[in-house]
Amino acid sequence: MYKRILTAALLFGMACTGPPAWAQALACAPRAALAAQLETDYGETLSARGLQNPNALIEVFASAESGSFTVLISRADGMSCILSTGTHWMVEPVAPPKEGAAS
Repeated sequence: MYKRILTAALLFGMACTGPPAWAQALACAPRAALAAQLETDYGETLSARGLQNPNALIEVFASAESGSFTVLISRADGMSCILSTGTHWMVEPVAPPKEGAAS
């Protein structure tokens, strides 16, 4: 009985730790081409960006009209890959700093 439970737990655990399916099929292209295609096809423009590390920039392209968004990772060599896409993008207002908080 314990062998079956242990075997089932191990199989389930191995299935849960496998790489996600999308990791094998990232859509990558030169950044300029991806940005142009996002604007042409979806009306998305650069909305936010941040440095992940010295060689990678995370960028969010969004459309205020449709609410669609795309998250890219752009490398130093000029290539970008689509990490995620979605709908209902919302821009939150910047909260004022709390009194007494270090800025």
